[in-house]
Amino acid sequence: MIVIGADPHKAKHTFVAVNAATGQDLAELTVATKQADYRRLAAWAHALGAERVFAIEDCRHVSGSLERFLLARGERVVRVAPKHMAGARRSVRERGKSDPIDALAVARAALREGIESLPTAFLDSEAMEIKLIADHREDLVAERTRIQNRLRWHLHDLWPELAIPRGGLDRFKWLDKLAGKLARAPQQARVRVCRELLRRLRELTRRTKDLERELAALVEAKNPALTELPGCAALTAAKLISETAGAERFASDAKFARLAGIAPIPASSGNKDRHRLDRGGNRQLNCAVHRIAVTQGRHHPPAQAYLARKEAEGKSRKEALRCLKRQLARTVLGSLRPSKAQTGSPSHLIEKEMQIAAYSGSASVVGLT
Repeated sequence: MIVIGADPHKAKHTFVAVNAATGQDLAELTVATKQADYRRLAAWAHALGAERVFAIEDCRHVSGSLERFLLARGERVVRVAPKHMAGARRSVRERGKSDPIDALAVARAALREGIESLPTAFLDSEAMEIKLIADHREDLVAERTRIQNRLRWHLHDLWPELAIPRGGLDRFKWLDKLAGKLARAPQQARVRVCRELLRRLRELTRRTKDLERELAALVEAKNPALTELPGCAALTAAKLISETAGAERFASDAKFARLAGIAPIPASSGNKDRHRLDRGGNRQLNCAVHRIAVTQGRHHPPAQAYLARKEAEGKSRKEALRCLKRQLARTVLGSLRPSKAQTGSPSHLIEKEMQIAAYSGSASVVGLT
């Protein structure tokens, strides 16, 4: 097998082919980021051998178009995190830094880590659409929060006695009240600024609600079983779909849990057997599963019974929630896989299956101490 390491940049990409058995450098190519050059890359790779895999440094937006081109042509692509290249660079005989040296380091890092253990890229246009819309909505929400903070300070300067409830600036009812109050006030500079900020808030609130409805429709079309999981609403489901980037690439729920930073990390020594919290992984994915766990802990009887059982074993509430999140990782992965989403099972059967998978007393749960 041939491993083709790629060092992507904005204007050009450099590739180095390495023999997987010997680690020998076979060939080198640099192409521009244009479709014609990508086709030249495909012909070059095809001439190297039939069994090949592209190992691309995980630069996301820089390498996105390259990944999509290769996947559309049926190539196998794995992503190599930049942290894996440090050891590969130190091990080479040639000193210095260049694009070919970096591409060679990517290929050798992929071989050292193991091709099968690296994240595999998938071409999922539906998940990408959900991710783009979800990220855009989060950007608008962040902009709305910034404007709300500025507006609150201006209003406090105008009317210190005015009390706006938490979340009031997210509701059109309060925006209308403030608009009327500002319209009746003397039109000094601060009042005019507040009225302009209110108009922007109204626009952002309306747009975020439209995007939320659009995401709900996309999630329902992509994976209706996911939203039937108690505590998993449309926005959380959209985050799970977009951040997982293809549930088919996970051989087990343990690998999915590791990606999300949910699986505990062994921290044993001698006679002391313990695990510690994993603060790495995809924190966006971790946050989505955490929201499901907290919601179920408040409103879902099976989750409440599970948490009570863990607390009775001596675990704190946080440790019990971590155990619940680890079990939910198995349930969420099962719901994300196409076989789960396309079975057409009735909702009550799906819920029963999820409850059995998530809260079975026979399931092994690694506690945190």
